[in-house]
Amino acid sequence: MRGMYRWTLYPLGKAILAPFFLVMGPVRVKGRRHVPRKGGLLVVANHLSDIDPPLLGYALPRPAWFMAKSELFQIPVLGPIIRAFHAFPVRRGRPDRNAIRRAVELLRSGECVVVFPEGQISEDGSLQQPLAGAALIWKQAQVPCICAGIVGSNRIIPFRSVVPRPAFGGVQVSFGKAMEWSDTMTPEEFHTWFLDEVSRLTGLPKPGSEGPA
Repeated sequence: MRGMYRWTLYPLGKAILAPFFLVMGPVRVKGRRHVPRKGGLLVVANHLSDIDPPLLGYALPRPAWFMAKSELFQIPVLGPIIRAFHAFPVRRGRPDRNAIRRAVELLRSGECVVVFPEGQISEDGSLQQPLAGAALIWKQAQVPCICAGIVGSNRIIPFRSVVPRPAFGGVQVSFGKAMEWSDTMTPEEFHTWFLDEVSRLTGLPKPGSEGPA
């Protein structure tokens, strides 16, 4: 199944997204060279819009799996489509053991998994305090982690909107350098690293501060 996705659905998805983001963007991708092409990789990103998962799927140079809120899988037609494109459900509001277990299994088998540590879309585009899930996944999976900083995706699909529109001013996805797994890093230190890195990549201030790191 994964082989079929890699050689059929993945290039099909890229082919569909390329003209979409050309019209709705433009989308600028920086730091793609930092993304390891092989091996388990956790990608953590800030969350501005419902368009963020396909945006990162377009920007990443390798196939990826995505956590998506469980409500989406209950929508007729949409549920099977996003599942076919490597999304799996996560219950929001508290750590979802099944979703965490699924992410860890994928990472240990050499896959790339994208997680939004903030757990929800930012209403005003600012950075939010991360929840526990991403740190738990990284700690258990024992794989490298990179941060993706997103700017402008909420211009395409704003908060609480479903209709895409051209992103005047453009969209940017920036990938930072990979952080190797460490058995001594605490969840709190992981959260600090995430906020420092995404603030540096996006220029957005960290929660409770007036400017980027």
